[in-house]
Amino acid sequence: MSEHFLAGHAQFQKKFFEERSFLQKLAAHGQTPKALYIGCSDSRVVPEYLTDAAIGDLFVIRNIANHVPTFADHDTSVGAAIEYALAHLKVAEVIVCGHYGCGGVKAALSNLDNFKEHQELQGWLRGVQHSVAALTGTPMGADELWRRAVEAHVLSSLANLITFPVVAQALEAGGLHLHGWVYDIYETSLSVYDAETSTWVRAADLARPEQG
Repeated sequence: MSEHFLAGHAQFQKKFFEERSFLQKLAAHGQTPKALYIGCSDSRVVPEYLTDAAIGDLFVIRNIANHVPTFADHDTSVGAAIEYALAHLKVAEVIVCGHYGCGGVKAALSNLDNFKEHQELQGWLRGVQHSVAALTGTPMGADELWRRAVEAHVLSSLANLITFPVVAQALEAGGLHLHGWVYDIYETSLSVYDAETSTWVRAADLARPEQG
């Protein structure tokens, strides 16, 4: 199977041959991403494809269920990446993107004793479980509960972001914007959270075509 990906690398070199000077410039002068993207590790949800981002546009954190622990939880991997993106790369936009059909969120809605043989996974899912606990027992169907839980977890991760001093300081200085997104893998559409109305709005209704 690895041969497939090595062959893909050869195709990458051919595809980007005309942009080689651009790639060499990135290598020589460092990265200046436009946004920090925090998303799920799900192989079906690729941030560069969703946003048509170029190489170097996004600084990416991906994990199960796009989870952001609180600063007090001391997850050094997520926390270090957040601090690096804001303090050193000076990104001005942070996006937390969940997706409908997220297996991590679905697992967090279940009995986590099912994962007792996988302690790292179980511990991680406990963090996700906290953000969806208020929804359990509510009168809605299983599929609707799953969708609402995906949305709730994005908002919880955004709230957890603010517990990081580097995030709180950037927000106070007015140099940072936080965004909550949910991608629908079934309809290949994106929704954006509108904090003013506390609703999810389809990105297609917000987007404006860039001037050529």
